[in-house]
Amino acid sequence: MPDGFGKITVVVPTYNERDNLPKLVDQLAALPVRLHVLVVDDNSPDGTGEVADKLALESPQTLGVLHRTAKDGLGRAYIAGMLRALDEGADVVIQMDADLSHPSSAIPAMVDALAADDVSVVLGSRYVPGGSVAGDWAWHRKALSTWANFYVDAILRMGVKDATAGFKAWRAEALRRIDIASIQSNGYSFQVEMNYRTVRRGMRIVEVPICFADRTRGESKMSLRVQLESALMPWKLRLARDAASARRSSRP
Repeated sequence: MPDGFGKITVVVPTYNERDNLPKLVDQLAALPVRLHVLVVDDNSPDGTGEVADKLALESPQTLGVLHRTAKDGLGRAYIAGMLRALDEGADVVIQMDADLSHPSSAIPAMVDALAADDVSVVLGSRYVPGGSVAGDWAWHRKALSTWANFYVDAILRMGVKDATAGFKAWRAEALRRIDIASIQSNGYSFQVEMNYRTVRRGMRIVEVPICFADRTRGESKMSLRVQLESALMPWKLRLARDAASARRSSRP
């Protein structure tokens, strides 16, 4: 474990992931980095919450469960988990999906990269040299993902290659500085807003390459509503920034 880091918590939101969750927990336990896993379950009807509770009983020192009563989006689940992780003394918070699309093997490299003094966030990126997406992705899915990141950068100019990615390692202080409790966006636009707040506050994001795999079991949570929110969010952030700049310039 890099010097200076104490508790590293992996926040894993779940909804109907009972088959994937035990595999993910096993993968995380096998890493050469000591991790605490916090499962945030949104009242999964397939019994994922019960599976998580069983895993927690087997490893009470390394795995905890946060049960939420309603499924109100990925962003809300992440915020709840991150706030719990901070309250429980995490020095580093890692966010990753439960569907096995994020490679657990990349976590040691992400934590190592986060150890640099000027790095606040490390992003597991599909679109930096060495990164890739699943070979079985349809061409239109690859095109949509590539276009979405181009679209976000064209509007917000963050300089992040994979702004929509959800596999990240955060310093606890960075999460506090962006005031995650006040973030209103949900779904995948949540990732964009978090990156945007980070850049606007002068903190540095570093990207390390990952090979992004498609989920092995279960169904994607990408609804039309989520896609629409993701398309509108960069403009909301841009307009809010421009309005704030106009107010500052009009002051005597």
